[in-house]
Amino acid sequence: MDSYPQLALDQQICLPLYAASRAVTRRYGELLAEVGLTYPQYLALLALWEAEGPLSVRELGDLLHLDSGTLTPLLKRMERTGLLTRVRDERDERRVLVSPTDQGWGLRARVADIPAQLAGGMGMTVAEGRTLRGLLDRVIGQLEPERGGGGAAAR
Repeated sequence: MDSYPQLALDQQICLPLYAASRAVTRRYGELLAEVGLTYPQYLALLALWEAEGPLSVRELGDLLHLDSGTLTPLLKRMERTGLLTRVRDERDERRVLVSPTDQGWGLRARVADIPAQLAGGMGMTVAEGRTLRGLLDRVIGQLEPERGGGGAAAR
């Protein structure tokens, strides 16, 4: 008789969250490889495409739940491959503004069907997907209140 049933592996929420995250990320990677993008690059482009103008590195990091130490090398690689530009803000030179290039915008149409491909492989209805998204946003909001939850990275 176990005196700590709450520690049973099948009682943990962390394991299925971790496994699901890895599986979803792996599947995105497979789908994105066809257009030459990595999953983090895809997330960055999603946020930039959705913005109504350039985003600062900080704003982009907040949306993606990434710190600048992780984000900056990613953005530098994307700039080298011609997907985006990084320029100093003329009004505040401490800020670096990020925008997709024409090449970056061109990928938008090529990846437009990836969310549907992924959803189709998950065996969920649209309503179930929305419910799951809402629950995950709530978890993020509770565990990372400074981030507010529900950023572009999760869309």
